Amino acid sequence: MKKFLAEFIGTFWLVLGGCGSAVLAAAFPDLGIGLLGVALAFGLTVLTIAYGLGHISGAHLNPAVSIGLWAGGRFSARELLPYITAQVLGGIMAAAVLYVIATGNGSETGSFAANGYGAHSPGSYDMYAAFLTETVMTFMFLIVIIGATDQRAPQGFAGLAIGLALTLIHLISIPVTNTSVNPARSISQALFAEGHWALQQLWLFILAPVTGAVLAGIVSRVFREDNKTN
Repeated sequence: MKKFLAEFIGTFWLVLGGCGSAVLAAAFPDLGIGLLGVALAFGLTVLTIAYGLGHISGAHLNPAVSIGLWAGGRFSARELLPYITAQVLGGIMAAAVLYVIATGNGSETGSFAANGYGAHSPGSYDMYAAFLTETVMTFMFLIVIIGATDQRAPQGFAGLAIGLALTLIHLISIPVTNTSVNPARSISQALFAEGHWALQQLWLFILAPVTGAVLAGIVSRVFREDNKTN
């Protein structure tokens, strides 16, 4: 239970900190933090939770990360469903808290930092560009995570590498999809966004990150087998 509670709290913090910065602070009059600030906020949530709760659950905070680690032989299949459930519930709880805060001054929820493509992409990128972006970004994210947490990697720096990787991913892909690479983050925001468009497009932000994560897990197995034979 400690692991699942840690994943719940960690994902809660990721969604509240990352999406909260986008909803509340990105375009705040005269003092908005903008794209760079939002990218840093997402990276900082992962960085802080990696050191705060990583020793308890591994700080996956993301169904795609759990699935990718499983595909790479680094995570038990029997823990997948409980981890994913905790992550999704943590994200939804954070979105609910954010909804109460964001509407506390009479504001509409608007897009609520939900992920989208086509007319709902910040840069009007189409579905194919969005799918490729989310797949590749998640693939690279998992490559960093699996490599940084390997027992042969320098110890104590995994949280820093992973947090900076997520920051970089957001700097690249916010204009394309608002950056998901995390189905829990996408699900939570889609539930509260105005209209039904976010839920209708949600499939992409589940399928693409999972695809990228599984591919990264497979590649990591190849690297590990090569190291055994050398």
